[in-house]
Amino acid sequence: MQSKQSDTGHDVGNNPTMAKQWHYRPVVPIKASPFFSWPPKPIAMLRWVGERWFAIAENSILVGLALLCWAYFQPPLEQAKTFEMGWIGQIYLRNFVLITIVAGGLHLYFYRYKFQQDELKFDARELKQFGKLFTFNSQVRDNMFWTLGSGVFFWTGFEVLMFWAMANGYAPVLTWRENPILFVVLLFLTPMWISFHFYWIHRWLHWPPLYKLAHSLHHRNINVGPWSGLSMHPIEHLMFFSSILIHFVIPAHPIHILFHMQHQALTASTSHSGFEGILVKDENRLALGTFHHQMHHRYFECNYGNLEVPWDNWFGTFHDGTDYAHVRMQERRRQIMG
Repeated sequence: MQSKQSDTGHDVGNNPTMAKQWHYRPVVPIKASPFFSWPPKPIAMLRWVGERWFAIAENSILVGLALLCWAYFQPPLEQAKTFEMGWIGQIYLRNFVLITIVAGGLHLYFYRYKFQQDELKFDARELKQFGKLFTFNSQVRDNMFWTLGSGVFFWTGFEVLMFWAMANGYAPVLTWRENPILFVVLLFLTPMWISFHFYWIHRWLHWPPLYKLAHSLHHRNINVGPWSGLSMHPIEHLMFFSSILIHFVIPAHPIHILFHMQHQALTASTSHSGFEGILVKDENRLALGTFHHQMHHRYFECNYGNLEVPWDNWFGTFHDGTDYAHVRMQERRRQIMG
């Protein structure tokens, strides 16, 4: 029988091609940030930054959201010197509303009313309406319960801790007047730090005892939806949001704290949307779900990090969406199994 050829021209034997395993597959191979490639590619670097920071994109939207929250929905830092239910409740309510708007809105748009049908949808299957595997025997209800319960609690808890520490001098505060360049640079570096932290925390969560105890709850979602992103065990939420503790060492403004935490919480929903983006006049106007992470949920032993820092490339766990990469993953899996 004639062997099939992969996207890169390598022999993939009789395995079904990646294109046939997915309803929609974006252009492959998927590539990580060009900032870590050699030789340097300045044009690719500029394009990477421009697409994520100077266009209608998640990073630029989240910076605007952090500024909006700081101006209108954030209690004064002086008020955070003592733990009081008033300002803490205000932060909790804000976060509850934000995740409901983002995850709930995407769910209604893509899954309830199907405004985009199956265009740019990675997995053709519907989310599980019934299933004993899930809390309340429903994938969506399960995901909402863990997101709105444990997720918002820990998200709020870490914000409260940081604002209290800043107000009392336990965490260093950076102001715009003091160093405007560092103020801006810190925004650009935040996704890279989150990427570093997420990769290592995620690898640890795949350690069998910890996976069984906590991370398996998130991996109930083989086919993911917007509510799946923050659907985690409390132990995982504690580890996931702990990246913000870097600001006990690195000075930050409360705007940086808001941007950091909203980046982690809200992009968890967008990256698990199950769709590559939102179509407007047949063009993808807002990139959302990542095929890179969608493959992690289906294949499990690949793509532990994200594309900001290429940890998976460096440690041999990167699946770039090609047939050749899929065969390599299967071979690695067989070696692990012995």
